[in-house]
Amino acid sequence: MERDVMSFDVVIVGAGAAGLSAACRLKQLAQTQQTEISVCVVEKGSEVGAHIVSGAVIDPKALNELFPDWHERQAPLTVPATEDQILWLRNSTQHWTIPTWLAPKTMHNTGNYIASLGNLCRWLADQAEDLGVEIFPGFPAAEVIYHENGSVRGILTADMGLDAQNTPKSGHMPGMILEAKFTLFSEGCRGHLGKALIEKYALDQNKDPQHYAIGIKELWDIDPVKHQPGLVIHGTGWPLQGDTNGGFFLYHTDNHQIAMGLIVDLNYSNPWVSPFDECQQLKHHPVFAQYLEGGKRVSYGARAIAKGGFNSLPKMTFPGGLLIGCDAGTLNVSRIKGTHTAMKSGMLAAEAILDAMQNQQTEAISFESHFRNSWLYDELFQSKNFGPALHKLGPFWGGAFNTLEQNLFQGRFPLKLHDKKADHLQIKLAAHCLKINYPKPDGLLSFDKLSSVYLSNTNHEEDQPCHLHLHDNKQPYRVNIPLHNEPAQRFCPAGVYEVIEESSQPRLQINAQNCLHCKTCDIKDSGQNIQWLPPEGGGGPNYPNM
Repeated sequence: MERDVMSFDVVIVGAGAAGLSAACRLKQLAQTQQTEISVCVVEKGSEVGAHIVSGAVIDPKALNELFPDWHERQAPLTVPATEDQILWLRNSTQHWTIPTWLAPKTMHNTGNYIASLGNLCRWLADQAEDLGVEIFPGFPAAEVIYHENGSVRGILTADMGLDAQNTPKSGHMPGMILEAKFTLFSEGCRGHLGKALIEKYALDQNKDPQHYAIGIKELWDIDPVKHQPGLVIHGTGWPLQGDTNGGFFLYHTDNHQIAMGLIVDLNYSNPWVSPFDECQQLKHHPVFAQYLEGGKRVSYGARAIAKGGFNSLPKMTFPGGLLIGCDAGTLNVSRIKGTHTAMKSGMLAAEAILDAMQNQQTEAISFESHFRNSWLYDELFQSKNFGPALHKLGPFWGGAFNTLEQNLFQGRFPLKLHDKKADHLQIKLAAHCLKINYPKPDGLLSFDKLSSVYLSNTNHEEDQPCHLHLHDNKQPYRVNIPLHNEPAQRFCPAGVYEVIEESSQPRLQINAQNCLHCKTCDIKDSGQNIQWLPPEGGGGPNYPNM
């Protein structure tokens, strides 16, 4: 098929914190060096920020470097974190408050801000455009294209206007080739292109497998009398049980709103676990109910989180490009933060790209030295044991180890822990696990999946190719349904996967129009049979303030 070709110096896939920071830094450095550089950012969401969901408490460290005058530029960081509470929920009614000195110091939030990451990305996009960056929302990158020598040439954007059988409809628009000297991949956690690049170039060789969690978030308008701007609550415990680990958050932000949610590690073994229902149950605990009762839920979202940390970081450079941000896994799990680290990775990538262009190199080989000499490397290195400790020792003893390492050894404990077993390999037979019967939602504090998806403003054109591919259509009927009671119907937070009971045999139905693009199915399916691919541009959630 004949396709239009557009050429740039740098193409960036994904308008998140990492990609936009890289774009801004490239333009800033080019101005300083009095040179011209063309930068293009493509974003699959209908607008910048539409697919961004995060807690979020943001450390402004990287932002201070990128735009020292961000206050004057009115960046949407207006609620400083003023108080930390760390809790252990003992059961459905009781909790312990953990003294701050008994918690890892990495969980202290003085100097940070409670904010909407989506709004921060919208602001970063404005700064990037002011610097001359071209941003194209609604254009998903469908595949990587390569030169004959195997180096990355650029990307191919997805076709628009195909029906469910991949046949062009009226108004069909073929995807374009965007070629560049360097292509940055900042798709977020479990990016489908990043996944392919890691495999092609063996970027994760001799590394621990990446580990993941699913984060579920809700935004609530609450009674102004109950509102405490700046209060940050983190904790763990009930309702999670067995080897299902994770933690919760509750942040008092501005406009009498709170952001709350639950993060569930995807290394759990019980196929009956439903992270969505765990989150709904959590809200009935008095710690949450005291704020939520009488309030109104106004938004809902979910996203997978790459939390393997330092031990799982792939090699980030390859001929013609780099992986940055959560596409590489730069989140610091010990701090429950990834925005500042993603931004810094993009800024370091920008510096390395300009080095390579000046030296006429096809790989940004100086990135490794920039990275190793940065605070980003030090921060991730110091938290290298945090995730493995929780996985191996559980939340209590793992938490005790992490407090000791972070507070006494400053993150430099001489023993290096590893977690070598991938999350999708942990699932057990349904018959060997405790079946969990979740309480029905009450419509006041807890809700069902479909009403939640409605609040995410998710929309997909119905007559388009299904973007959730099964490598083997028979695998669910051979393995997932009979052996594991199809865990996809529970680990998906949007009701995409549904088992329909029929007289001949159960049938797996994929309701792709509900998809929140969280990527959990691509990660947790035990046979790695589900592949998430981008749907038609602009499809998916439209988060206004997440």
